[in-house]
Amino acid sequence: MRTIRNFFIFLIVIIVLAVFAIALYGHQYYNDIITKTPIETKVDEIKSEITYTKKKDIPEYYFKAVVDVEDRRFYSHGAADIIGIVRATVVNTKNKDFIEGGSTITQQVAKNMYFINSREDVVKRKVAEVFTAIELEKKYSKDDILELYANIIYFGNGYYNISEASQGYFGKEPKDLTLAEAILLAGVPNAPSIYAPTENKELCKKRMQKVMNEMIEAGDLKKEEADKIDLSFVDEI
Repeated sequence: MRTIRNFFIFLIVIIVLAVFAIALYGHQYYNDIITKTPIETKVDEIKSEITYTKKKDIPEYYFKAVVDVEDRRFYSHGAADIIGIVRATVVNTKNKDFIEGGSTITQQVAKNMYFINSREDVVKRKVAEVFTAIELEKKYSKDDILELYANIIYFGNGYYNISEASQGYFGKEPKDLTLAEAILLAGVPNAPSIYAPTENKELCKKRMQKVMNEMIEAGDLKKEEADKIDLSFVDEI
């Protein structure tokens, strides 16, 4: 019995040391990146773009769709979401496929701000993303982070923010997006090469249905409203 107990104590110590080493490994990368370009500087650069769109000029139902399908607990958890990571791991393992991601919206913003073209190994980059996300949430509100998300996420077809996507796909400003159009744009960033309407219209429609189902479950969309949405408009894009 003592041998077994000692083994488990040894195992726990090894795991703790491994986690500490990985955290230190990623933190150094994070520190190098942030020292070179502080978060405030990076955010100012993003906001200086001519295509930058403020949250007040984007329909609220777009943001509800994004939160419901990408990060349901966005407003209640911190920079990282352990529950979300565990849930995604269970779902992906059960389906033997990568169906859900465990990254929060804040982590996605961090990734697109600094690490989207990183050639560092995945573990180092992911740890650095978490540290960056933590710093983001210290300096900016959840609504600020959602606004940043809409302005740096990739929507497919060469569109790198909601202004470009809205103009490119629908020929209109973000403020004029219909509910259906907003739902489409909320779904694309999960896998732009698959869900963009210019890539695969049927998969785009299925993704839209997924977004609507999540919104209904979250109480942000009535089933009657969803039933009235005609997905055939995707065929015209």
